[in-house]
Amino acid sequence: MLQYYQQAKASGLTDMEIEQAALARGYTLDDITKMRQALQQAQASSSQGGLRRDTVGVGRRTLNNSPTTNRSQFSPSPTIPVRYDSAAPSKARIFGASFFANSSMSFEPDLRLATPSNYILGPDDELIVDIYGNAVDNFRLKVSPEGTVKMLNLPPVHVNGLTIEQATERIINRLRTAYSGLNRSGTYATITLGNVRSIKVMVTGEVERPGTYTVSSLATAFNALYLTGGPTESGSYRHIEVIRNNNVIRKIDLYNFLVRADLRDNVSLRDQDIILVHPYEARVELTGEVKRPGLFEVRSGESFQELLRYAGGFTTDAYSASVQLRRSTGKEYRVNALSENEFSTFEPRNSDRYTIGKILDRYENRVIISGAVMRPGEYALEEGTTTIRELIKKAEGLREDAFLHRALIQRRQENYEPQLISFALGDLMQGKIPDISLRKEDSVFIKSITDLREDYKVTISGAVNKGGTFAYASNMNVSDLIFLAGGFSEGAVPYRIELARRVKNDTAGLDHTRNIRIFTFDVDPDLQIQSESQTMQMQPYDVVFVRRSPRYEAQKTVFVQGEVMYPGIYAIVNNNERISDLIRRAGGLKPEAYLSGARFTRSKQLVGVDLKSIFENPNQNSNLLLESGDSLSIPKITETVRITGEVLTPSVVNFETSSTFRDYVAQAGGYTEKAKKKKAYVSYPNGRVDRSRTYLFFTSRPQIVPGSVITVPAKEEKPGRETSTAEKAAIISVLGTLILTLSRLL
Repeated sequence: MLQYYQQAKASGLTDMEIEQAALARGYTLDDITKMRQALQQAQASSSQGGLRRDTVGVGRRTLNNSPTTNRSQFSPSPTIPVRYDSAAPSKARIFGASFFANSSMSFEPDLRLATPSNYILGPDDELIVDIYGNAVDNFRLKVSPEGTVKMLNLPPVHVNGLTIEQATERIINRLRTAYSGLNRSGTYATITLGNVRSIKVMVTGEVERPGTYTVSSLATAFNALYLTGGPTESGSYRHIEVIRNNNVIRKIDLYNFLVRADLRDNVSLRDQDIILVHPYEARVELTGEVKRPGLFEVRSGESFQELLRYAGGFTTDAYSASVQLRRSTGKEYRVNALSENEFSTFEPRNSDRYTIGKILDRYENRVIISGAVMRPGEYALEEGTTTIRELIKKAEGLREDAFLHRALIQRRQENYEPQLISFALGDLMQGKIPDISLRKEDSVFIKSITDLREDYKVTISGAVNKGGTFAYASNMNVSDLIFLAGGFSEGAVPYRIELARRVKNDTAGLDHTRNIRIFTFDVDPDLQIQSESQTMQMQPYDVVFVRRSPRYEAQKTVFVQGEVMYPGIYAIVNNNERISDLIRRAGGLKPEAYLSGARFTRSKQLVGVDLKSIFENPNQNSNLLLESGDSLSIPKITETVRITGEVLTPSVVNFETSSTFRDYVAQAGGYTEKAKKKKAYVSYPNGRVDRSRTYLFFTSRPQIVPGSVITVPAKEEKPGRETSTAEKAAIISVLGTLILTLSRLL
């Protein structure tokens, strides 16, 4: 962006022309604002000195780089300082300070609006004259420093200090000398404002950045105040003057705008206007329960009621009957209380501090009833609700489950200590004892009979559809509980139902070693108890067990695949069925079945079994009993052997009856240098593994069958540096020399 800006300036374009080009390319005013801010930051950090700064003098600011500003462009120039939201903590509490610290707010004049009717023309303003009808023409007239405009070959027209309407009348009268009957018979003219001029205004006094500012001629007092950052910590928001030709033309009170959105003080500025911000005269502080706590400026004659309006009024929890006041006497502070009836007449003074407290969390006429009544809650202590019986009647009476033997009143004594008062609720309601008077903040607790005991539960488990814990009810028996549990499940035995009951009472005369009593029931499928003597009711916390038939169980299945006559899923008939029985039920083996390669899997784990041996002798221990989920796979005969691991060429070769372990390793190119020969092993197709064995100087290798996998593991690498070939040769040479020397000595 900086490079583009420099190239455009080098080609002779002004800032205004660069912005006009940007607008023509579709950029918005917001885009141009961001561009200017970015250019300003780039100018500050750039080491090149080619960027022109139009700031003149200490404290001066500019909103335009050129004398004439197009109304369709954004007026501030890239040399305006970037504002930061960094108000001091003390200033942040001043009412109105946040308004000027809001970077998202802009008071820049809208240059796309129609020209105000009271706009006063001056040098550098531009007028656009459009002639249409019987004659067509267009003029762009710039007001000269002498205050005149010139068109065609006509004498100049003086327009300085005139409004648009007055200037229009003069120009049309002058044009009638060239266009007869203008605006009367067939030929018409309109005059509008094109580019507007820039004016200089000075902002001084208690503002953050006082100085001279170049602004658009459409700018207002609020525009200039916002550019300066607003009043300082000691500046006034209510005593601001606009001075023109040494006369005060407007006194600005920003509170009118901040509180009532009144823009009457936002007057239009003219060239050489001065805005003076005076120091504040009186400032007070409001804290506590107001909607806008902070520091507020007050004027002579204003009441506390006006001050309260500036703070937004009380919050919902405010104690409005009295406000605490701290006032300086010049020597020390004095504390007063401001009553509510003084708000409209009491005048605040400088440095007053008003504290609005919270209302107390207590009630002057409240009583509370809770528990086993129809409508528990808070009630007013008033006529008709002054006693316990009246309060219960107000709460629409007791519930049926109310505990009548005792109720409680929680009360605060005179010293605010808690007190409990108990009474017999049933006797009070029947008039057997006197009614009890209530006091404010009394809480009456009426318990339900269920509140004074554990939740009664019963439990059922075993061969029912939905076992679990159920709520106890009176008159419940075992059949009822089975019904609640969804009835018997498949395989249930209804004639061995047990009920376990806790021993609650004194067991004198009973077996003291037994804490549980057991009862047995016979229940038919229709959930009827078979014996009259067994119709006893259940008690809380009883546990019922429904047994399952010892011969009942879900079907267990196994899977067989491969070279059998009828592969598929088979159910286990009994607990004595074995692998050989499964092969027999599958129709036996096919001629091409390879028993040595059969694989038996249980719980997704390969179990190494010798199926060939099992098939020849079913009575051996390896003929395992079948379990649910077992899988047997019998492949076709395999005629290859695979050699892997530390051999030169891992490969698969055909099986030869006459070939040995050594022969197959040789067919793979032999061992590598890293091969651990003595630990070589063979994995058989059925999942078994056999390893090499060493006896003294002899090594026994496993037998090789079709489908075997020969694996030669690698030696474990020892930590440390490997010995190079040259080092090995040197060591051998030294050892040879030592042996030769020793032989000569001997």
